Amino acid sequence: MDIKELTQHMHELVESKGWYAADSKRPQTPRNLSISLALEAAEVLEHFQFREDVKDADELAGELADVTLYLLQLASVTGIDLEQAVLKKLEVNQSREWDVE
Repeated sequence: MDIKELTQHMHELVESKGWYAADSKRPQTPRNLSISLALEAAEVLEHFQFREDVKDADELAGELADVTLYLLQLASVTGIDLEQAVLKKLEVNQSREWDVE
């Protein structure tokens, strides 16, 4: 499954919950999605608080999936082609000079 297919599945879920409705209690605005993305990323960090290893890979996978879903949705509602953005960033990073230690 590619990014476009994952995004479509994400939109189907959000639509089925009514979150795209004008009167939704969970408005799917770029601001709200950005906040949700940051909160989910913080939940990833919780898995490593005071530890270096992964205690529960299934729980971590769920949090990573949440981050991915919010990222896909944020890119989509803002009109960003995430696949192209990632490829462009990889190209930029390839040409960057990185610190060598």
